[in-house]
Amino acid sequence: MLTDFVKAWNQGQNVDLYEIENDAIDHEETLWRALRTAAPWDGKDLLDLGCGTGYWLPRYAKTTRTLYGVEPDTSLLETATNRTADATVLQGSAEHIPLNNSSIDVVHARFAYFFPSPNNDCSAGLREALRVLRPGGSLIVIDNDQEGGDFAELLRAGNTAKHQGPGDFILCWWQDQGAATQKVMSSWTFNTPEDLAKVVAMEFPDNSADSWLQAHARQSTLSYGYLLHIVSKAS
Repeated sequence: MLTDFVKAWNQGQNVDLYEIENDAIDHEETLWRALRTAAPWDGKDLLDLGCGTGYWLPRYAKTTRTLYGVEPDTSLLETATNRTADATVLQGSAEHIPLNNSSIDVVHARFAYFFPSPNNDCSAGLREALRVLRPGGSLIVIDNDQEGGDFAELLRAGNTAKHQGPGDFILCWWQDQGAATQKVMSSWTFNTPEDLAKVVAMEFPDNSADSWLQAHARQSTLSYGYLLHIVSKAS
């Protein structure tokens, strides 16, 4: 049993709606450009840690040498496995990665496990990611910017710091781990305002987004700020 895994309230409960969310992410490619600049993966071995249904695996597979997806939720593994024949999908978690020491060049963790707070120590997962990285390799954790963009406004209204950790604590924790943190402003772009409203309601099930949705009833896009926490393994 993977003791460091809690089933996600979004993807873990509503795969189809989470697919719509993923379809909306970063149409302008600012996030992808930042990820590639921080740690290029062409011709390298990459791990998508907490890959979920494997939505991003086909994109990574276009240029990686070897690609792995690791996911703790067994209900998502079959979908992830069927995304592409060019990835190996394994059950595991941030603290239990089923790969050899020094076998990976780049690890991406997108809203998976790494939510440091005074009550949630993520050090074990960081040590495990560094274990599988080769010297000179990089872990990149994709996180929410709690300050910039429309989504940050929603996070503050929903008191996300209670669940994901207060923004100042998160930044200090990563700094203490030797990480560089980069801000990236992007967006969500949906086909319809109704899709945006359904996804936002899924992400904020406590109704804290109701006022925002009422004020933006015909909106099909929102600005979304990301933080990239980048930890490099010494050469």
